[in-house]
Parts: sequence; structure tokens; C-alpha cells
Amino acid sequence: MLERKQTKGRTHVTFVLPADTPPGPVSVVGDFNDWQPGAHTLAPRKDGTRAVTVALPGSGVHSFRYLAAGDYWFDEEQADSHDGTNSRLYT
Repeated sequence: MLERKQTKGRTHVTFVLPADTPPGPVSVVGDFNDWQPGAHTLAPRKDGTRAVTVALPGSGVHSFRYLAAGDYWFDEEQADSHDGTNSRLYT
């Protein structure tokens, strides 16, 4: 799930997943963090989910994927689009 908040010149996107699906650590990797695993790792929240918030430039298209333990890559179903390999966000 994606949560978005617009601020002056930026879009704050919160990437949200269930606490244990998939199991183990998960990070969101994309063009906004030079595809560096672990740069934005989802952390547990009080509501039983896990999440991380990333501030993106106010206007643009961003590609990303999730990376879980065991080199398991997966997409975000609620992304604005998919390009065949990656999930995409429009800010």
C-alpha cells in the first residue's frame, strides 16, 4: 500500500506492507536511492504493518521495487503503473 502527502515541492510517499509478508527485512529500492538495498528499510508500526517514508521531488516519474530477504524482488500492486520490470510512481 502507498500513502502520499504533498508538501511544498515534494511528495512524501510511505511504502506500507504487512508485518510478516514476506518474512524478514524488506527495503524499497529505486531510482530515488540509486537502487541501493537497505537504504530505505521498512520498520514496524504500532498498527501491525511496517513502513518507510521517502521524500520525492514534487514532479516526476520514479521507478522502484521491494527487496526482501533471500534476494526476493517484488512489485507494489497499488503503484501508478508498471513498466514490465518495475513499479512506477508519478509525483
